[in-house]
Amino acid sequence: MKIKETTKHIEYYSMILNLLYLLFSLRFHHITHCYYNRFQRIPYFGRSIRGGEKMTPAWAQRREALLSDCSVSPDVFTSMVERLDNFVVPYQRALETEASQRNVHRYLQGLLSHLPRKNAEDIAAWVDVERQVIQDFIGTAPWDYRPLLQVLVGQVADRLGEPDGIIAFDPSSFPKRGTHSVGVKRQWCGHRGKVDNCQVGVFMGYVCEHDHALLDFRLSLPEDWARDEQRRQECHVPLEIRYQTRQEQCLEMLDAWGAQVPHGWVTGDDELGRHTRFRHELRERGARYVLGVPCNTTIRDFEAPLPAYAGRGRPPKAPWQSVTQWRQGLDAEAWTHLTVRDGEKGPVEIEMVRRRVQTQIERKRTGPEEWLVVTRQPLSDDRTLGPRASRDATDQDARYRYHYSLSPTCVSEGELEEPSLAELARVIKAGVCIEASFKRGKSEVGMDAYQVRTVRRESTIEECGNTIGYTGIR
Repeated sequence: MKIKETTKHIEYYSMILNLLYLLFSLRFHHITHCYYNRFQRIPYFGRSIRGGEKMTPAWAQRREALLSDCSVSPDVFTSMVERLDNFVVPYQRALETEASQRNVHRYLQGLLSHLPRKNAEDIAAWVDVERQVIQDFIGTAPWDYRPLLQVLVGQVADRLGEPDGIIAFDPSSFPKRGTHSVGVKRQWCGHRGKVDNCQVGVFMGYVCEHDHALLDFRLSLPEDWARDEQRRQECHVPLEIRYQTRQEQCLEMLDAWGAQVPHGWVTGDDELGRHTRFRHELRERGARYVLGVPCNTTIRDFEAPLPAYAGRGRPPKAPWQSVTQWRQGLDAEAWTHLTVRDGEKGPVEIEMVRRRVQTQIERKRTGPEEWLVVTRQPLSDDRTLGPRASRDATDQDARYRYHYSLSPTCVSEGELEEPSLAELARVIKAGVCIEASFKRGKSEVGMDAYQVRTVRRESTIEECGNTIGYTGIR
């Protein structure tokens, strides 16, 4: 009886509220009434005053339209699958054994699938084979990855190659917890922005006006690893792999593919640019570069006013100073504003300065003339213009973050024309494109989800999967 009486009271008060709403809604029509109780009945006249079922949010009102846009016909994927099959054929032919030809197709299927973790176990379950089959294929099976790279580089050169293309070198780190994976060591981890336990691979990428792709890679094997025969045997490190600096690995890849891939520039971060020997080797090869340098690089400004001559001795020269000290003495009018690319949050805008300077090399010897390029972005803009390989890659003041680069004024073939600021900005931003390739490779094709501790070849196949979106599917 009490429940029936309570129900009658609720209906009675609800009817009174509805009548009050009718009386006042004509006079106060601009007022919206909303209550939290969703379980009250809808008013009899069809309008909700308590936030009932008819008070739907904006996203729910657009749900049907969005769902209709998401509907994709199965016919759309037919041509994509055919192009994928055609894309894989040259890579299968590059492998000698029939088992490897089958497994490269299986492994590539797993990398391009919807699997959240694209490791050997999950891929094997996806393609319906034993886990050991995939693990042996990417870990210990006797097949050579270099023919796959030959096919990959040829496809990128044919479809993306441009005379003013950019070859970009960039180390990428893979954080690890243990000590048994090949090449793992406490070293600078760009992925985490600090010194940490990780593996490092040195990658060579290609950037053109519209697209970008990875071409080749080298495992950065630390010197203590290269000398430890026991660890080399446990991780199946081939005898021909020896200790090389990352600069030597970059030059090796450039010599291997530079003639095959049309390009006009070479770029890299401050880990490469700080080594004067690496810049010298590029100039000897006739390569035009834009390489990052640390903020403590010593330079002499050739365009700065000379100190007053005292009347005796040698004429004075511009003083040696760090690029940070030189930058702090610039006038506000020296900076040129540029828009370098479109970003997700709007255009990426920077300010640049270019000066002809002289650098110092090892043992404080006088180095060659080069162009110093300084870029700055507001601290409020967290979008990076180029990769950062160390703590001293950039510096900042109260308003801006600064990035420093060097470009040659002459190479082995002779004097170079003065590059425009827009051209220099185009080359500098190529580093961001390679970082995007790493991000896509790690998030979409499992570049960071491997589970083998030996010297691995699957990075070649992951680069193939990473490149499909630009060379195979379009």
